[in-house]
Amino acid sequence: MAGRRSLGRRFGWLWGAYAVSTAGTWLAFDAFALIAVLALDAGPAQVSLLAAVGPAVGAAVSVPLGPWVEVRRKRPVMMAADLVRCAVLLSVPVAFAFGRLSFGQLLLVSVAVAAAGITFNAAAGAFLKDLLPRQDLLVANGRFEATTWTASMVGPPLGGAAVGLFGPVTTVVADAVSYLLSAAGIRAIGDAERRPARPEPAVPRARDLLEGWRHILADPALRPLFLNTLLVNSLIMAASPPLLILMVDDLHFAPWQYALAFAVPCTGGLLGSRLAPRLVARHGRHRVLVTAGALRAGWPIGLAFTGPGAPGLVLVVLVEFGLITCCAVYNPVLATHRLDRTPAGRVTRTLSAWSATGKAATATMTALWGVLASRTGPRTAIALAGALLLLTPLLLPRRDDTTEAGDEPASVAVRSDGG
Repeated sequence: MAGRRSLGRRFGWLWGAYAVSTAGTWLAFDAFALIAVLALDAGPAQVSLLAAVGPAVGAAVSVPLGPWVEVRRKRPVMMAADLVRCAVLLSVPVAFAFGRLSFGQLLLVSVAVAAAGITFNAAAGAFLKDLLPRQDLLVANGRFEATTWTASMVGPPLGGAAVGLFGPVTTVVADAVSYLLSAAGIRAIGDAERRPARPEPAVPRARDLLEGWRHILADPALRPLFLNTLLVNSLIMAASPPLLILMVDDLHFAPWQYALAFAVPCTGGLLGSRLAPRLVARHGRHRVLVTAGALRAGWPIGLAFTGPGAPGLVLVVLVEFGLITCCAVYNPVLATHRLDRTPAGRVTRTLSAWSATGKAATATMTALWGVLASRTGPRTAIALAGALLLLTPLLLPRRDDTTEAGDEPASVAVRSDGG
């Protein structure tokens, strides 16, 4: 089976590092919001501010780091990002233990974690492209995707139980330790990374800061996928808070029922991530991207029809299962295609630009949908997000342009947009 073959010892350590840090992240899912409510008596406005501003500002902070990371070896950067996240997260339980924890500290830690996370992921993408041959990238990205959905299925329930038993900062400690273990795993990969060929500028130039967006928008294959992904992800996430209010407040689902409605469908993530390499081998990358990309947009409108009792719960489970399965097929294929289309000297800046823009778009859309839900009701907000999602397949590329362009000279890659 292609999906089960070994990709080597070094990839094994990278995958293990990813698995442990992802497990920690999902174990601590919504930990800052819980701490703000349970320990700091924060209100809804502060919780929304924490959810939106931290990642958005972190994304902005990460932008200048892209050019700096691009010309450096990626493995030390990844280890440093893990250690930074470990240190800033540990500051939360320390401050809590001494009675000095504040909302401002949570906000600053959220910014630092978001910036370090974007930097880590961008460096990891470049490192993966250097580590594995092109034909193994889809298998590797499929394994990362399966790991993410497994952690998202198991982590939040365990984290909620840990908070109930041991207090609100327990999962933050576990998340911090997971980054320490991740850094140790990356160190165990060994120092066989090729040094970047480009000279290291003392200070990143303005042109370097924009290079990632320039590459994305100039590439005829990446540009529509970028715009589509931004809109789809931000609309899906923007509808999540109204859905919580609809289910828990309006329809009186118990918290455990709400958690169950999103934990069970994560099995679709395992299914989709396993199917992705087989579907690409049989139907080709372009067809899988367009089909899975279009299908994932059709599910969320069903959430607007959620009703009370068991039928409503079953409806949410089925809709989320379909959505997650399609996303789990789409995501690793997109990640592989993006690496293929990006020259080695631009990978970090491209992934930084992509991730930073995504976080900013999601934060903005979530804030707008919060205002919309407060004025029109959660069901209307969910329905509008679902209706707009039905239009997003129009942004998917219609032309099959899935050939490898990642190692072409920059002039060739940019000129390909000119026809």
